[in-house]
Amino acid sequence: MLEETGLPTPEDLAKVSPSKERLSRGPVAIIECFQRIPCDPCYAACKRGAIKEFKDINDLPEIDFELCNGCGVCVSECPGLAIFVVDQTYSKKAALVKIPYEFLPLPEKGEVVDALDRKGETASKARVVDVLKFKDKTCVISIAVPKELSMDIRNIRVWRE
Repeated sequence: MLEETGLPTPEDLAKVSPSKERLSRGPVAIIECFQRIPCDPCYAACKRGAIKEFKDINDLPEIDFELCNGCGVCVSECPGLAIFVVDQTYSKKAALVKIPYEFLPLPEKGEVVDALDRKGETASKARVVDVLKFKDKTCVISIAVPKELSMDIRNIRVWRE
């Protein structure tokens, strides 16, 4: 399905997702990289050693969810925009999702935006909690989304007139 639609299957996602138990313990990175390409900046970015060293530069990244603290450094380093951080402990009803974002205009802290699923369809509204800008790196936007959608929301749409 990935080759035809660009969307991972539930089986693809299950291979890269942390357990519900791990999600219940705080922020954790999720690497939705499904194609073997020569790329490894995520490994170099992770100072905790949570992203395992590649035997071959074409290997798919692997993450040790127990070592990951969800800091998000890897999110800004991934040229494929394939890494996200999910924190289901953010609040009782909302999860915090950190996403890579390379569009203009950048959202502003406190702004309400459309939360998009992997198909690019609006799944919910989200509140922008933080906007991290890095020199020469991808911005990382933190959004509060309904907890039950935290594993589905992977982008936003900013509406401005």
